[in-house]
Amino acid sequence: MNAPELSEQELFRRQSLEELRTKGINPYPAEEFPVTAYSTDIKATFQDDAPRREVSIAGRIMSRRIMGKASFVELQDSQGRIQLYISRDDLAPLPPSGGDKVPLEGDLGGTDLYNVVFKKLLDIGDFVGIEGYVFRTQMGEISVHVSKLTVLAKSLRPLPIVKYKDGVAYDAFEDPEMRYRQRYVDLIVNDGIKDIFLKRTRMFNSMRQFFNEKGYIEVDTPVLQSIPGGAAARPFITHHNALDIPLYLRIANELYLKRLIVGGFEGVYEFSRNFRNEGMDRTHNPEFTVMEIYVAYKDYNWMMTFTEQMIERICLDVLGTTEVQVGENQISFKAPYRRVTMIDAIKENTGVDIAGMDEEQLREVCKKLHVEQDNTMGKGKLIDEIFGETSEGKYIQPTFITDYPKEMSPLTKKHRTNPELTERFELMVNGKELANAYSELNDPIDQRERFEEQLKLSEKGDDEAMFIDQDFLRALEYGMPPTSGMGIGMDRLAMLLTGQTSITEVLLFPQMKPENNTPRHCELEIKSEKA
Repeated sequence: MNAPELSEQELFRRQSLEELRTKGINPYPAEEFPVTAYSTDIKATFQDDAPRREVSIAGRIMSRRIMGKASFVELQDSQGRIQLYISRDDLAPLPPSGGDKVPLEGDLGGTDLYNVVFKKLLDIGDFVGIEGYVFRTQMGEISVHVSKLTVLAKSLRPLPIVKYKDGVAYDAFEDPEMRYRQRYVDLIVNDGIKDIFLKRTRMFNSMRQFFNEKGYIEVDTPVLQSIPGGAAARPFITHHNALDIPLYLRIANELYLKRLIVGGFEGVYEFSRNFRNEGMDRTHNPEFTVMEIYVAYKDYNWMMTFTEQMIERICLDVLGTTEVQVGENQISFKAPYRRVTMIDAIKENTGVDIAGMDEEQLREVCKKLHVEQDNTMGKGKLIDEIFGETSEGKYIQPTFITDYPKEMSPLTKKHRTNPELTERFELMVNGKELANAYSELNDPIDQRERFEEQLKLSEKGDDEAMFIDQDFLRALEYGMPPTSGMGIGMDRLAMLLTGQTSITEVLLFPQMKPENNTPRHCELEIKSEKA
């Protein structure tokens, strides 16, 4: 593949790179640069009457205002931005970096370091290390007066320049295709993007701490599975060359975690990267993160209380409040949450009571309510379609939708008062499912019959019906205690806590079509191995 043609700016930066080297400056030094302070810390702790504070900071040049013998620079480090003041007469001479003994072109003292290196050979986007002291300018801005400048990395591509004034961005880098494909640039130039992902990390940490305080154990289960079990979804299929068998990327980790309950763990959880070969939209990505937790001797009623307490705690840890603005909706995660059965939810939103209806009656309801259906759908799938089309989007505030029909829940224990229903809930927030939980089915005979019903649906044409996992059935036959399990979509929770309406905003690298110039050698190698 031919190398891309370089722009005028890119050619100019490569020339500057070589000139730095001829002057004995390594543009990519190996030595550690000692960082002693950060932009936010410097600004937060500065006091005008305090003794002068010497600091050593590092970051990326984001803007420059060169004014003869002195200049102002905006430096962006890992925590924010701070202004630098660089004076020609105050810069210390710069020795060659990396111990190189390259002859210098003249005296690279403070004057040449300023006039030649800083003014001519450095650019916006370059990384520099700064030593100096903190002061307040005549304009009142807390800044660093630079006494020593070290080149840490030369940038060979110009950044898109986003300018901010009074909180308004100008010349913004906002094309979604470019932002998601070049997330590294998005993080550099767009304010607030990094904060989304810092909140996401705090969300994971808060949830993990909540579980650990309860004494539950974090575990890892296989991503490559011989049977894609634990959920109703289309899997990605791959091939294991050494074993010469097909394998599936994990669609759920449920059956493995329940095996661990069989094995004697009382509470286990896992942050699971799952893969489903299905559509993509604002709330779905084929690769996504779910947390699943299973606790012995509990039921779905206990799990509802546990879930609302967990989410309330996470909101307070991450945001300091339980009130979240998502688009036009103000959502309160303050526990407790409303609980309504699925049958009642459909009746509440359509006026139709589907309790006790058979498959043909449900098809008539679908026609009446203009809900799409096809011949592959069984009773459970029809009810799911009716709820999804008529009711799901109505639940903006956190609401537990409970007691799903048996056909929709092949891994769930029958309801203790109505054998046509199951002890299952889904937590709906902002019109979408956030969490899914059961009183887990632990009767191995009933479980086998449910799997066989799924097999019939598969033969009927339902490509999301579950496989029969014989090993899991064998594990159940050894005995599993009463257990409740819950899975929560971490990407969707991150969307809610950061006020985002698209899942791509909370994924660092969302799935995208390859660029036109992406090499295809990997694909060709895979095809040749299979052949």
